Amino acid sequence: VHLAESGGGSVQAGGSLKLSCAASGSTVDIVAMGWFRQAPGKERELVAHITSNGDLTQYTNSVKGRFTITISSESVKKNVYLEMNRLQPGESAVYYCVTATEKRGYGHWGQGNQVIVSS
Repeated sequence: VHLAESGGGSVQAGGSLKLSCAASGSTVDIVAMGWFRQAPGKERELVAHITSNGDLTQYTNSVKGRFTITISSESVKKNVYLEMNRLQPGESAVYYCVTATEKRGYGHWGQGNQVIVSS
């Protein structure tokens, strides 16, 4: 599976960004996709997760009501998006797209997208 991410950047506090991730290759076994983030000196944390059919979404508490994860499929490609609103400076981090299969759980990771939120 190859993951191509886009959409990171810099924004002022209160602003919005939308991250995109396109999964290609052996996508038939993907059961879910998600977004993690890692800030300097902190552990990587799960931000949002969505099943491949879009029926179930989960969010870490701090982003509920502000972030929205969605998924779409085009032939053998799967695309996952993370719309982030009312961003806060503490949310500056590298955001990673990830895929999950039943066998491996979270297995394939994107290259990461830097998000910088300035106050």
